[in-house]
Amino acid sequence: MAGSIYALANQKGGVGKTTTAVNVAACLAQAGERTLVVDLDPQANATSGLGVRRHEASSGDLLDGAPLDAVAVATRFTNLDVVPARPELAGAAAELGRRAASERYLADALAPARANYAFVFVDCPPSLGPLTVNALAAADRVLVPVQAEYYAMEGLAQLLQTISLLRSRLNPRLAVAGVLLTMVDSRTRLAADVAAELERHLGDLLLRSRVPRSVRLAEAPSHGLPIIRYAPHSPAADAYWRVANELAERIGASPAASEDRYALAGGTA
Repeated sequence: MAGSIYALANQKGGVGKTTTAVNVAACLAQAGERTLVVDLDPQANATSGLGVRRHEASSGDLLDGAPLDAVAVATRFTNLDVVPARPELAGAAAELGRRAASERYLADALAPARANYAFVFVDCPPSLGPLTVNALAAADRVLVPVQAEYYAMEGLAQLLQTISLLRSRLNPRLAVAGVLLTMVDSRTRLAADVAAELERHLGDLLLRSRVPRSVRLAEAPSHGLPIIRYAPHSPAADAYWRVANELAERIGASPAASEDRYALAGGTA
């Protein structure tokens, strides 16, 4: 089966988009699936979050025609590679708008990834600019993290409308994999109210899994580690195992759904 490409998108910043890309990818890789993270954000947080420091190759080179195998870098985690980002990517984004057929550059560049990786996660910048449009043109599915707050719905309708527009004009296979509620504080009524509101508006588009607010999860990137390595028995690690399983189930793959593999890979029941 050809690999699946996911775009992690939300025009709001600080919703757990990069955290989700890094940690879901790490879970699937540890479960035995070859996985690639493409850092398409000039802030390069997914790159540093996987322990990759400054590197000459970058996603900007990928958009400029460099072959995927020349820019993908092995991380220290088995089965997990990354195409790093650099701050210069911001300039590449501006340049994209001046090129012909600029929306298709990433789709063409990632075509070989389907044969080499079971899962590809593209971490988008917090905007609906040229980089995010490229990611949505390349992706099969979009995963949308939203923070557990009353402003969660703000902008979500616009993003879903943009996805629908791109599906009709640019990428007919594009689908919404799900909306993921992040930074959930289960001690508050607010989290329950926001979840209920999202369920009412989104139905099955809202993932069953929830990611809790967690100090350990916030600390992990400074160590260049996904949460399943930094705090493998924490509630946040368990949450991301559940997210990975749920995404895999939605495409009929379920690579980590087996109880044996789940336990061996470090998940907690």
